[in-house]
Amino acid sequence: MPGFEAVRISGVLKPMSGQYVLALDQGTTSSRALLFDRKGDVIATGRKDFRQIYPRPGWVEHDPEEIWSSQWQAVQDCLFEAGAPLKDIVAIGMANQRETTVVWDRRTGRPIYNAIVWQCRRTAGICDKLRERGLAPAIHEKTGLVIDPYFSGTKVAWILDHVDGARTLAEQGHLAFGTIDSWLIYKLTDGMLHASDYSNASRTLLYNIHDLRWDQDLLAWLEVPTSMCPVVVDSSGVCAQSAEHWFGRPIPIAGIAGDQQAALFGQGCFARGTVKNTYGTGSFLLMNTGEQPLSCDHGILTTIAWGLEGHMTYAIEGSIFVTGAVVQWLRDELKLIDSAQESETLALSVDSSEGVYVVPAFAGLGTPYWDSYARGAIVGLTRGSNRAHIVRAALESIGYQTRDVLEAMIRESGTPPKALRVDGGAIANEFVVQFQADILGLPVERPKVHETTAMGAAFLAGLGVGFWAGLDPLQKIWRPDGLFSPAMDEKTREGLYRGWKKAVGRAMNWLDPDK
Repeated sequence: MPGFEAVRISGVLKPMSGQYVLALDQGTTSSRALLFDRKGDVIATGRKDFRQIYPRPGWVEHDPEEIWSSQWQAVQDCLFEAGAPLKDIVAIGMANQRETTVVWDRRTGRPIYNAIVWQCRRTAGICDKLRERGLAPAIHEKTGLVIDPYFSGTKVAWILDHVDGARTLAEQGHLAFGTIDSWLIYKLTDGMLHASDYSNASRTLLYNIHDLRWDQDLLAWLEVPTSMCPVVVDSSGVCAQSAEHWFGRPIPIAGIAGDQQAALFGQGCFARGTVKNTYGTGSFLLMNTGEQPLSCDHGILTTIAWGLEGHMTYAIEGSIFVTGAVVQWLRDELKLIDSAQESETLALSVDSSEGVYVVPAFAGLGTPYWDSYARGAIVGLTRGSNRAHIVRAALESIGYQTRDVLEAMIRESGTPPKALRVDGGAIANEFVVQFQADILGLPVERPKVHETTAMGAAFLAGLGVGFWAGLDPLQKIWRPDGLFSPAMDEKTREGLYRGWKKAVGRAMNWLDPDK
């Protein structure tokens, strides 16, 4: 296989001069690779989708080996399209779906179970037991997170408890756990490095974001041996080099960040109080809060944005589990549309959703509700409701959920943002972006380069090898593509939002055994 790969990526279709950074963007439904030049322009891309595995309702898994093979295929396609000499690639940066958890055997390098995906709700029972033990305040204080199946720690515990012999192997020091960045680094270095960066470590429910260490209390409460944990490195800086056979020469791995923190960096949100929202499978709002972590309520998370030269930048975050995925649901499950593009046309074919609301709580609700037992609902239907109303309501749910989160973030930070910077696939849908501005009553800025997650990974890697000299040149690279100003009157805005809150109330606690 290495021989085939070397042949595949060595072809030069259109010789190019200059130097480039290779960014890996490993997401929930696809793996992508992008080549950036010094101006921040995308030279070439590659993409490979991979399977979504649903063993039971509410459970979501990925095959870790398929994640790696899809990522490597995307790299090959990207480099083949670019035709750039491999000697011109100065560094590799990576952004990854966060919280998704892999456990593998150090002796064989093989996973002992499928990756449990961030969306998976199977560990709700484990979370309930942690709360019953009164551990919620201490866990929140140490990690900045809430107890929820979303995070990695309970996923590791579940694997150790449900895979035959796993706990014994872990106690013997034979097992390693990591989020997807750790898995990709392990594969790229042929098992020479088991590492994660500060941003990803802060999402595990096992890492103390104040002391910057794997916390012995957290590990003990979830019965996860310390020996399973990766070494934690800066988000920018050379931590390793790829094994020679992958690219024909070692290339520095110099940038690592969870996808949402990478997008914050790629959006140029370097100043305290700047905010971005990424519309992917789910949506994630992050606000840069500077060098000190905020202690938050209202379901808002505190997280490490990135670590540069041992210095942390913190952020507060709101997590929405389903936004872009609601469009896939309309297309693949309900068959109401044939393509994502059709959703915009249908939404604009009616003047409003006529009182219909779609609450896409397919995997529970995140910020500010944190309700693992919520489930999806369509409310407000009348005999005159048609597919256009349902499609429009589904797209509007993206804006409503964003407002839920941003209002909670403003309460916590006391800093109303001047604008919201947006990225991700859904920003191509102008109805979605305009409704977002309308329901927030806030300008929304769309960047010229939509690939801000990959750009953030590239920025971090480029900084790590001196390709870019500091943050100022990066700030200048970010360029706006459009400004969407609010066009809805306040009475209409507030009336629509009151209806949304009522609809959410119908979806909450749907599966709670005690309700």
